[in-house]
Amino acid sequence: MQQRRLGRSDLEVSAIGLGCMGMSQSYGPNPGDRREMISLIRSAVERGVTFFDTAEVYGPFANEELVGEALSPVREQVVIATKFGFRYGESGRPSPANGLDSRPEHIRSAVEGSLRRLKTDYIDLLYQHRVDPDVPIEEVAGAVRDLIAEGKVGHFGLSEAAAQTIRRAHAVQPVTAVQSEYSLWWRRPEEEVLPACEELGIGFVPYSPLGKGFLTGKIDENAAFAEGDIRNTIPRFAQEARKANQALVDLLGEIARRKGVTPAQVALAWLLAQRPWIVPIPGTRRLERLEENIGAAGIVLTPEDLREIENAASGIEIQGARYPEDLERMTYR
Repeated sequence: MQQRRLGRSDLEVSAIGLGCMGMSQSYGPNPGDRREMISLIRSAVERGVTFFDTAEVYGPFANEELVGEALSPVREQVVIATKFGFRYGESGRPSPANGLDSRPEHIRSAVEGSLRRLKTDYIDLLYQHRVDPDVPIEEVAGAVRDLIAEGKVGHFGLSEAAAQTIRRAHAVQPVTAVQSEYSLWWRRPEEEVLPACEELGIGFVPYSPLGKGFLTGKIDENAAFAEGDIRNTIPRFAQEARKANQALVDLLGEIARRKGVTPAQVALAWLLAQRPWIVPIPGTRRLERLEENIGAAGIVLTPEDLREIENAASGIEIQGARYPEDLERMTYR
């Protein structure tokens, strides 16, 4: 697969990575069979994927353990990104419900746990999962800088941070990548974050690049989600919102039919066409979807295609918030 450099750093990764969260949580009560998911991750490596995304809070802990076991035989061939920043509750497990904690001592403790679960002695890319308003970002950047000096971390990243926070962090420890939701149905990063990344030489990693599955064209207004599926809590997935938002999927479907590809591939190719330092990380539990997503790296959207998509998308008003209010409040700080 083609390789991309994250900003002006020396970190090169496959043009499309693999988001591993859904293998352990968020999309129903029955996460993928562990052996099957290990096989899927290894199949991704065989197909040229070198960039894998996880976090201590996914599971919690279970996803890092899964990724660590799957990638330990090929550790030197891949780039692993993980995240810290959620507080541990009475159960000793991190959760968004427990709030945030990016105190330097907590970062160090989280990293030691991640290293153990990932079966490695270094983390290629370490993100602050959400900006903690109670800890100055300069302290966070300084703590990660120390871990980089010790060889436990290779690169520093931020997730869902505002442009001014990115700038402050970057002044203390260069930020290699910013990870935020970005797709044709969530374009807020274009306002300030992407320009800041371009100016500072920071790579950008879109998560949910397929709109949590909606942009694949396989979820219509009548779709039902299993108990425990996060989409049951997201306003954008309410039935009426899905009905209204179908116009965007129809647009992708029309371009896809003309090019002989799938709507998901068009959505990913559109992201890749926005900047040469953007690396989306779609997630899946199925080999056929993995292969479909990887195939997007070889699709070229012409300037005419991109203009058509832009003109049509600008006339579609997406309905529904992307997160419940409590989760949205944790973003763009």
